[in-house]
Amino acid sequence: MTGKAALNLALTNYNRLFIHDSPQHISNKTAIRLPGALCFYLSVENYLGIKQQLETINKLKTELKNIVTHQSGIKKEQRFEFIHQQLHGLITLNTYRKINYVESPSSINFGWANKNIVNKVTKEQLLERLHKNYQSEKAISAYTKQQWRTLIEKEIQDLNSISNDAILKIQRPVKVQPIARVWYENEKQQVQYAYPLPLLSFSSDTNHLIKLGTLTDYDINNIKIKHKPKNKKLKLIIARLHLYQEI
Repeated sequence: MTGKAALNLALTNYNRLFIHDSPQHISNKTAIRLPGALCFYLSVENYLGIKQQLETINKLKTELKNIVTHQSGIKKEQRFEFIHQQLHGLITLNTYRKINYVESPSSINFGWANKNIVNKVTKEQLLERLHKNYQSEKAISAYTKQQWRTLIEKEIQDLNSISNDAILKIQRPVKVQPIARVWYENEKQQVQYAYPLPLLSFSSDTNHLIKLGTLTDYDINNIKIKHKPKNKKLKLIIARLHLYQEI
């Protein structure tokens, strides 16, 4: 998609901040991704004006996220209710996403990022968490209360079976996401962006041509890893928590 159709679709997606902004056939629990790039030729004056507006928008997005996640002082599991009491129907992920922009790149190519989020944790922290889960009156929807408690008891036993000084990691897979690789020929530099929203490219030189690549379909059976660091071997301890022990 190119031209005005692409621009209009991008503008619609930038403004899709509330549930009622989404078409009826799209789940309210889904944050829509619209990978791509929009290229504009502008005067320096117009570019500086738009740049200032984008910086203001992104600053407000950061401030809102900070209010919800830090300044409010509320727990993570209470955020949904807190947000919807203040701004009913707000899609927080869409709201937090910044609008990325670049200036006079030589080329923009696209690909996919596939990674895990890894956090180190202690045995003590996890035992405290599991005991709280056991004492809680709430069970997750897939289990009855008794099934849930039986599961937690088994997880506590598994955790107690390892040494207190064990190195533990929660290695949680994240959803595959599209990325943009922006190349600057003069600087011989590449900058990579996650871009669930269209990337904006600006240039004041009408003779400046940008090479645009295409985003191919994600193929899980054809993943090319250019550099994979040697990681220590891991042993799965608790599958539900994605908890592993270094061995």
